Amino acid sequence: MRDALASGGLPRRLSLRGLAGLAGVVALALALTAGIWGYGRFHRAALDELAGRGANTLGLAVAALNGQLLRFDRLPALIAQQPVVIDLLAEPGTPERIEAANLYLRATAGLMQASDIYVMDRQGATLAASNFDLPHSFVGGNFAFRPYFYDALRAGAGRFYALGTTSRVRGFYYGAPVGDPAAPLGVLVVKIDLDIIEAGWRGQGYEVIVTDPEDIVFMSTHPDWTFGATRPLSPEVIERTRLTRRYADLDPHDLPIRVVEGAGGTVLWRFGDAAEYLVLAEPMPQADWVVQVLLDTAPARQQALIQLAVAALLAGLGALAVVIVAQRRLRLRERLALQAEAQAGLERRVEERTAELAAVNRQLAAEVVERTTAEERLRATQADLVQAGKLAALGQMSAALSHEFNQPLGAARNFAENAQLLIDRGRLPEARETVGRILGLVERMGELSKHLRNFARKPNVQLSDVPLLEPIAAAQEILGWRLRAEGIALVVAVPPLVVRAGPVRLQQVLVNILSNAIDAMEGIEGPREILVSAHVEDCRAVLAIRDHGPGVAPQLAERIFDPFFSTKGVGKGLGLGLSISYNIVHDFGGRLAVANAPGGGAVFTLSLPLAERA
Repeated sequence: MRDALASGGLPRRLSLRGLAGLAGVVALALALTAGIWGYGRFHRAALDELAGRGANTLGLAVAALNGQLLRFDRLPALIAQQPVVIDLLAEPGTPERIEAANLYLRATAGLMQASDIYVMDRQGATLAASNFDLPHSFVGGNFAFRPYFYDALRAGAGRFYALGTTSRVRGFYYGAPVGDPAAPLGVLVVKIDLDIIEAGWRGQGYEVIVTDPEDIVFMSTHPDWTFGATRPLSPEVIERTRLTRRYADLDPHDLPIRVVEGAGGTVLWRFGDAAEYLVLAEPMPQADWVVQVLLDTAPARQQALIQLAVAALLAGLGALAVVIVAQRRLRLRERLALQAEAQAGLERRVEERTAELAAVNRQLAAEVVERTTAEERLRATQADLVQAGKLAALGQMSAALSHEFNQPLGAARNFAENAQLLIDRGRLPEARETVGRILGLVERMGELSKHLRNFARKPNVQLSDVPLLEPIAAAQEILGWRLRAEGIALVVAVPPLVVRAGPVRLQQVLVNILSNAIDAMEGIEGPREILVSAHVEDCRAVLAIRDHGPGVAPQLAERIFDPFFSTKGVGKGLGLGLSISYNIVHDFGGRLAVANAPGGGAVFTLSLPLAERA
């Protein structure tokens, strides 16, 4: 078995690797060959696409230029027949006619958006112009050397494009005879500014030039090319240009253009080493111009290179795929074995982990049940403590309350006996008055009994809108016997505020705090009163209860609301009243705090949310 592996397995692997490497080299060689052959095709296709877009652009440029020229084609002949123009040439030295002609020409030029309009006599002298009041006025100038002048006199119409010798502004000139064409009095000229059309071509991603018959650039989106020649100028061409002063005193220069034939028979211009352009041309016979659009070939080259790169990438991916397939076949068996072993181990770990998770889930479920039970017991214990605190308070008050009930009962009995005697004697009005006193005593005992019954029963935990004065009055009724016994006056200065609370539980809080205030003032010399006041602060009702006792020691202020904490003697309470009150106020969404008053005594402050009123 070992010999077989040594003699057959290893050479097989080596042969497969060799074949994979050889296939990769062959694939790369084929990719390079295909790329070199395909770049030409990609480049030709990109230039054809660029030429198609350029043809549309060229058509639009020619149409715009033709439209601008045709717009003014008939205008000079119409203006030349106006009486104000004819009258000027009939009597050229009349100041009034000169002024009238100047104003008319300026208004017409502004209306037609022409660059300039001017009138010349038969000798070429300018008599009136639309720019008569400008520094570069044509008035007084002689332009007989311009072809548009003598063409208008001889042929009835003149057309010429040139750089203005006075204004230094390029324009297209229209000339028309004034008066009878057979014997014209002079020539009227309309000049239009071609800069507007040229400006509209700029910034479009291509270059536009307009050349004259001598191949001199008259209009261009590239400022450096203007008045340059696309081919070398001969001395004869330069002389003709100087005679017509087409370009004023400027001498056209040769542009550094090298014309080459591109892929597919296209014409390419190379400006040195800076740029290469695809050139598309269309003649304009009516103006004797040639409009040419130059499109930068850099995007086409980039597109061809991108396509070549994509093709090479695909070929490389093909070779890489061959290598990968060969390598995968070498490692497939080992990988399958490793995967099987890993899967078996994974299944074992999954089973173990599943068992662990099941045990943890059971433990968590038991803890949840235990925690829920403990919380329910805690809530029940808290409720029992609250009720126990209330019953303990009632137990402490029972002896004094018996006096509260016995006194009115004894008085009621005496009043009843008196009433009986008065009835026997026929003194009914006095008897009726006595019965009324008995009824008052009974109502007093019933009201006190109602407050004690409400105080003793378990409260409803739901919150409601509670007028703050009502629980204060109920607490005052319950503790009235103690206030009278101690000679303490309860002063209430509370506005009619409505808070969000539980009425019975809020009554319990007030009873606990007032009871503590009475206890604090036991045996204390000084003012015998408890002040209850309230105000509104930050949309909350703040109720303050101040006594005139010894106050709260600083070391005890933080512990006074703790359960079973009390500063009273043994047998005078469980230490739950203030703790219960603190929790009740917290359930209302309020706060309970204690501090020492500046003049002595303690101040308990209840902050409760105000009720929302519709």
